[in-house]
This record gives sequence, structure tokens and C-alpha cells, in this order.
Amino acid sequence: MRAAWHNCGFTFRPELPLISFGDINALLGRVEGVLDRVEALLPPAPPPPDWKATAFRWRKRGGRGHLQAVAHPHVIRLSDLVAVDEQKRAIDDNTRQFVAGLPANNVLLTGSRGTGKSSLVKAMLVKYAAKGMRLIEVDKADLVDLPDIADAVQGRGERFIVFCDDLTFDAGEPGYKALKVMLDGTVASSANLLIYATSNRRHLLPEYFSENLETKHVGEEVHPGESVEEKISLSERFGLWISFYPFSQDDYLAATAGWLESFGVGAPKSAREKEARTRDALQFALQRGSRSGRVAWQFAKSYAGAAALKRRAGSR
Repeated sequence: MRAAWHNCGFTFRPELPLISFGDINALLGRVEGVLDRVEALLPPAPPPPDWKATAFRWRKRGGRGHLQAVAHPHVIRLSDLVAVDEQKRAIDDNTRQFVAGLPANNVLLTGSRGTGKSSLVKAMLVKYAAKGMRLIEVDKADLVDLPDIADAVQGRGERFIVFCDDLTFDAGEPGYKALKVMLDGTVASSANLLIYATSNRRHLLPEYFSENLETKHVGEEVHPGESVEEKISLSERFGLWISFYPFSQDDYLAATAGWLESFGVGAPKSAREKEARTRDALQFALQRGSRSGRVAWQFAKSYAGAAALKRRAGSR
């Protein structure tokens, strides 16, 4: 018998103790006790999404992502935004197609800071929420979770737009390749989900002068190097590009007038008051070093708040 075990490649050791079923049950009991203590230390499972909400944030808890409802989304109407009429038309057409269940594109909004890129996306929610549009805000660091987000909304009747604001990447960031794959893969083919992203950079990655040295001339044609091609390739996966440009002085003043009206400040009652308001608005922009829709909104808040305090003081 011992020779047979040896010939099979095993060494027979009769001195080893046998484990009884009672020992196995005791061991399993100890393992279950350890697992129970480990589970008690883990964070609780995230709550299910509140599908009655119109806006969500993708949040992480203990490594688990979930859709967190936004109780009070930022309300911006299309009429609040001035000097971006062509941009409004382009994104409105695409969003209307998407909400209607028709083919539509992922959108990249690029250009000067403070010109209304993110505000325009939020305005789409105000206009189309009643027709089933929903907005999901995702941080750049969480773009690797795009497949999980797509799974979370799969099969629902609403139309979801994943919104990533101020999107830029450094070389090697995991979210870069994840977004690149998703735009042509799972997310792009999902019938009820699109991606809208804003960025100050057209190509989403930093560009360096040294990369121009990779450019090749073939006859009359210019062929960019591999580094440039790689940076362009992500932007090209967005089917619709919408560009924004710096505001002129007239655009800025028109934006301040529109925001003042939205804050309940009436039109100037005299030419002198109009001149003083214009001077204040231009000085505010000069101090900020920028004329943009965002600066116009900030000036309007400051002016409207000060005017309201003055009225309260006068009524006492």
C-alpha cells in the first residue's frame, strides 16, 4: 500500500492527524465570525437613485459609485444668456433630437472662460426636464465609472446627459483613455445617454511647442506627428463641437443688463443713471481683468444686492 502511494507521486505519512467534520465546522464558524466583523466595518450600500429628481451627481462611497439626487438644480434659462445665439441654436437642436429619441451627438463646448459653456448645458435641463431629460454631473476623476453609470440608467425611459465641466487632462490620466473608449463604445451606443463636456482647451490635453518638430511635410501636405494626432483624436470623438469666443464690450453690457433684469433691477430711469450703471459695470470688469458672461453675472449680483440693501435702509 505504501509502495503504491509512493509510485503515484505521494509520500504516505501516517503520522499526520486526520481532520474531523467537527473541526471543519468549527473552522467555518470562525471564518464566518471574521467575515461578519469585516462586513460591520464596511460602509453601507449606497441608496437607490431617486428617479423623481431631474439632476444627479455621481458620488463615490467606500469605492462604490451611486447617483445622488440634486435637490435644487441651478436654474438658468436660455433667455438669460446673451451673445451666444449660434451656440444656443446648435446645442438646442442636438438636445431636442436626443429628447425626441432621434439620433444625436456627444457635444464638446470649448473656448473662452466665462462665456456660458456650462450655463448653456444647465439651460437645456430647464427647457427639457419636463420632456424627460436628466442631467448627471460627473467629476473628471470619476470618468472611469462611465460604464457603471450607463448600466445604472439602462432601460429607463428618461434621456440622460452626462455632464463633465471644465474638462482637461494631463498625459497618462486614466479618465482620458476611459472617456476615449466610451465615446466610441458603451456610452455612444447607449440609446438613452450622451456626454456633454466643457473645456477651455479644444484638444483637452496640454500642447507643447516641441510637438511641432514631429510634423512631416509630404509634398504639399502637412502631416502632424503622433503626439498631436493622439491629442486631436479625443476631441474628434465628440460628434458636435461648439466654440465660444471672448465678449466684446457691447456683449458684456448686454449681458449685465439681462442679468440685472433677472435679479429684479429695472431699466435706468434717466440717461445719467444709465451712464453711471455702465461706468460701474465697466470698472467691475476692469478690476476682474475680463469681460465675460460670468463677470456680468457677478456684477449684476453685486449691484442688485447693494440696491436692495439701500432700499431697505430707506424704508426704515
